[in-house]
Amino acid sequence: MEWISVLLLGFFLGMRHSTDADHVVAVTTIVSEQRKLGRAGLIGIAWGLGHTLTILLIGSAIIYMKFTIPPALGLSMEFSVGVMIVILGLFSLRRLFTKKHAHPHGTEQAEASDVPSSRSRYIRPLAVGLVHGMAGSAAVALLVLNAISNEKLAFFYLFIFGLGTVAGMMLVTMAIGLPFIFSKRTQSLNRVLGIGTAVFSIGFGLFLMYRLGISDGLLTGHPEWTPE
Repeated sequence: MEWISVLLLGFFLGMRHSTDADHVVAVTTIVSEQRKLGRAGLIGIAWGLGHTLTILLIGSAIIYMKFTIPPALGLSMEFSVGVMIVILGLFSLRRLFTKKHAHPHGTEQAEASDVPSSRSRYIRPLAVGLVHGMAGSAAVALLVLNAISNEKLAFFYLFIFGLGTVAGMMLVTMAIGLPFIFSKRTQSLNRVLGIGTAVFSIGFGLFLMYRLGISDGLLTGHPEWTPE
């Protein structure tokens, strides 16, 4: 019964973890390009798989090998999330303005040509999930170690936690995708939503970079890092 309750807790905490602000901002920028609800959900699954992979790899090193992450490295991993979010926003803006100049009349054919290919559509959220998992793995693994002394149970907790993030992010991306899908016939509204999302992504990423680089000392030579 202890195993079952611990693993159920891990699953629901994983679902909650998928709703963290930096996760939602990153996937919103990607989902804004989609026109179908199923594809939005698959993007969430791809993100969750990438996140779970790095959580398992780094978390296992912390649990079994007692690997410790120095403050500068921990802050650097989180700083990379901010950089990635800014890049996602910039690419989204570039796509929107390129699309506007290339297809001023917004035909169906033009709309279809602007949707990313199947390969890039899911590789990008997978890569984003890998980076997010790298940044969050220390906090998750240390929380598990403090609560669970059994190493095998701790590993399974991480695995179930990862499944929870996959399920949670699938639901999140489907919910996020709805406004973009419903507005696809109204090009001006869809464009405003896309630009707003991209600009917010850039601003949020810059805020993260400032907080981690200046307030937490990564770029000032006095790093202070507490895994969260």
